[in-house]
Amino acid sequence: MRQLQGMDASFVALETRNSPMHIGSILIYNPATAPGGFVRFKDILAFFDSRKQLSRTIRQRMVRVPFDLDYPYWIEDPDFDLEYHVRHIALPRPGDWRQLCIQAARIFARPLDLTRPPWEFTVVEGLDNIPGVAPGSYAMVTKVHHAAIDGMSGIDLMEAMHTLSPDTPPPREPDTWKPEKVPGPVELLGKSYVSALLNPMKQLEVAAKAAPGLAKAIAGLAKKEFALHGEMIAPRTRFNKAISSGRVVEGRSVPLADIKAIRTAVPGAKVNDVFLAIVGGAMRKYLVAHGDLPKKTLTAMAPISVRSGSEKGDMGNQVAAMIAPLGTHIEDPLERLRYVQAQTTNSKAVTDAVGARNMTEMSKVSPALFMALGAQLYTRLGLANRGMTAPFSTVVTNVPGPPVPIYSSGARLESMMGLLCLTDGLGLGHVVQSYCEEATIAFTACRKLMPDPEFYAQCIEESFAELRDAAKAPVAVRAAPVKTGSTGKPAKATKRAAERSAAAKPKKKGSTKA
Repeated sequence: MRQLQGMDASFVALETRNSPMHIGSILIYNPATAPGGFVRFKDILAFFDSRKQLSRTIRQRMVRVPFDLDYPYWIEDPDFDLEYHVRHIALPRPGDWRQLCIQAARIFARPLDLTRPPWEFTVVEGLDNIPGVAPGSYAMVTKVHHAAIDGMSGIDLMEAMHTLSPDTPPPREPDTWKPEKVPGPVELLGKSYVSALLNPMKQLEVAAKAAPGLAKAIAGLAKKEFALHGEMIAPRTRFNKAISSGRVVEGRSVPLADIKAIRTAVPGAKVNDVFLAIVGGAMRKYLVAHGDLPKKTLTAMAPISVRSGSEKGDMGNQVAAMIAPLGTHIEDPLERLRYVQAQTTNSKAVTDAVGARNMTEMSKVSPALFMALGAQLYTRLGLANRGMTAPFSTVVTNVPGPPVPIYSSGARLESMMGLLCLTDGLGLGHVVQSYCEEATIAFTACRKLMPDPEFYAQCIEESFAELRDAAKAPVAVRAAPVKTGSTGKPAKATKRAAERSAAAKPKKKGSTKA
């Protein structure tokens, strides 16, 4: 039995019917590489069953302390049932990209059962009319509670469910997993009493570790090594209100080569700066079209992993964050990138001074009861509609994926699109996820606040194209449908012209066309 950390527990406290706190993805697979050229649902179940010991997340469930007096605990679920967590549906005809996005949004909107291991994978067949997706391909919509994983530990879960070749044999190591007895209320309350006695000492220890970072930050401000200015405080937009239970998801894929070419146009710019500038341009276009663009720049919260090599397989969150102004007040795309680069350099200096790891450690000792009550009051009092919103306009998280093809049940993964949890005051979030030679800029939004996701996907596409052209990068191209050669194996994906991307359809090898 292991206790959740403060940040992990905050995702449990923030959970409501309208704000399920899970993250996930849309994955698209081509079964041409599997034995016989197809994959049955029972093959997927057998594959997952043979590899479940490779991830701690798969068989651990949460046990909450009565009255939320302390952080919840993870235990090995004595009633684990793989078939509950892996599900199977099919799209109705014609089985196009829009239908997949709608179905994925409906699946993603439903909260997870926190009395079971907090994850679900839904296999979706019937992808019969999606350009770029090979016949017989299927999708998988994943959901994992944010209390269990962050972007980096989610990679570990992906590794457990994938192989580097289509014919990799099952793990040889024996499965030594053992279930645990569910602790009763008395045992949990006893642990919470001990934790309450020890927490003040933990707080002093963390404060002592954080003091040098705070002193460094103050010194940096005095020496003007960085600045804390008003542009880091976000104005309100239509996305910074209370959210409904409905979701929309969409995205667009772009060549990584183009992103790297754009980066060279601004000295010191990073790949993440380019993505932030693209998102800033897309939000500007969308809000201008709706007559809702603030004069002041919008900002993004950009998570920063502080996970060490020794914590690679650990559950939970090991992240800090920085605030990144998006330059939405700047029309010129290249000037926007220059602005974003300067602002992120400043924000990184602030984060480095305080210490990203210290931020994470401080969250671990926040009083559980106060955290839970604060989260509940924020939602029940509707404070998001009364001016108390998140200190940033959106989230842009960059999750690096594998640079080489990977396989699940023998089927090649062709594309991936990340999905984010939302909360009151934060109705739009972005995930940038790379895979092989492409990156997908995907978004999750509240359906009430963004009823036209296809238009926003087009804004992302146009923002990328404008920045690419301004930087004189190569013409953007997208991977074409995976074609099956005479050998029965996928041929190397070809590229399609950027002009075709205007249609709100998947732009990638059949990756969640994002």
